[in-house]
Amino acid sequence: MTAAFFIAGTDTEVGKTTIAAGLLCAARRQGLSTAACKPVASGSEATPAGLRNSDALALLGQCSLPLTYDEVNPLAFAPAIAPHLAAREAGVELTAAALLAPVRHVLEHGADFTVVEGAGGWRVPLGDGGYLSDLPVALGLPVILVVGVRLGCINHAVLSAEAIARDGLQLVGWVANIVDPGTSRLEENLATLTELLAAPCLGRVPRLADASPEEVAEHLQLSHLPL
Repeated sequence: MTAAFFIAGTDTEVGKTTIAAGLLCAARRQGLSTAACKPVASGSEATPAGLRNSDALALLGQCSLPLTYDEVNPLAFAPAIAPHLAAREAGVELTAAALLAPVRHVLEHGADFTVVEGAGGWRVPLGDGGYLSDLPVALGLPVILVVGVRLGCINHAVLSAEAIARDGLQLVGWVANIVDPGTSRLEENLATLTELLAAPCLGRVPRLADASPEEVAEHLQLSHLPL
């Protein structure tokens, strides 16, 4: 059994990595082997081993297969800016085609449960006029959408779901990540999201003081995914 999913967000800073790591942890608890890839990451720190991104390290920490950092995160950039701008400043050509081989390499490890995490929202531009969304399209990956629940999230979620469907991919599930617990009419917003998104909700993750993968996994349910 092998299953792989692309983790998309309704925007930047909605907790994609938090949810992705939680999903990997939940899969491990079910006895599944796990792998992950974050093809491109901005906002990385210089270390003796090279640039390291905290999100990629979090994913690596939930991989049961013996992956290296460079396999999980083949392209890391220091500035915490849009990937296409960071790549341009670094003199790196950033295209979906260039990212295909390293992602396929991770997928070929054959883990029971693999996640490929995007950057920002669905339509993140690359340096060749394309978008990062071209990558899951080329790979035919089903999508899990992380909805950052706050004011405006319904619009972002519905537009993202429409774009995913228009690109020919299946939205297999979504996660409500409560990034703003003070959101007015929270329950009504969640009910509207459930009504409008044509995919099962995999969990509702509250704002956690310590959003460790283990704690996040407590709020997630993988039973609706095609595993």
